[in-house]
Amino acid sequence: MQLGPRVIFMIGNVPVTETVCFAFIVSLVILLFCWLAVRNLQTVPHGAQAVAELLVDTIYNWCEGAMGKENLKFAPYIGTLSCFLGLGSMLGLLDLRPITADLNTTVPLALVTFILIHGNGNRVNTPKGYAKKLASPYAFMFPLNCISDAVFPVTLACRLFGNLFAGMVVMTLTYSGLANLSASLGSAIPFFQIFIPLPLNFFFDMFEPILQTFVFCMLTMVFTANAMSKDEA
Repeated sequence: MQLGPRVIFMIGNVPVTETVCFAFIVSLVILLFCWLAVRNLQTVPHGAQAVAELLVDTIYNWCEGAMGKENLKFAPYIGTLSCFLGLGSMLGLLDLRPITADLNTTVPLALVTFILIHGNGNRVNTPKGYAKKLASPYAFMFPLNCISDAVFPVTLACRLFGNLFAGMVVMTLTYSGLANLSASLGSAIPFFQIFIPLPLNFFFDMFEPILQTFVFCMLTMVFTANAMSKDEA
């Protein structure tokens, strides 16, 4: 079993892995859906437009609940992030490697969250006010909070990567073991692979990706909103 993403082709000396290819495909699928949803807008939505409006309403309500009505400007980013992570993490349903089972995906996204948090924290509170916020309620908390903030993107990236990568490994080993079991019984058809893995497929390829997408986006919203809040002390 290959642990890292496979190299699909080379551009000069630059390897292009399956993670990059699948990420582009997921992005194109999202863009295609958006185009289909808005190409012929109707007063009474139906089809792709109805799905898109339901999704937009859900994202805005979710963002409002986590960040407050005054921060709805972050909803488009959170919506895009959740769609990208959700679809990219469920590629296991198509027997493809999830893009989030690669640190090259999760680390940049975690760094974007890190910049979003502290960039907006400094913007709203001013650098001096944000530094004071990090030193609240006591001055000795400043270095501790700085260390905590520096570690946060690492834990965010590793949590998403670890869960999806572990699920991919478990499913690969499960299918391999069941295929060997079928072969040991003299069957040329791996019939043990037909129904037995379905509960694991549901958990690792549907439930876990949705859960980890929710956690990643929720932490992004909560920490960003907290960084922008005013220190009343």
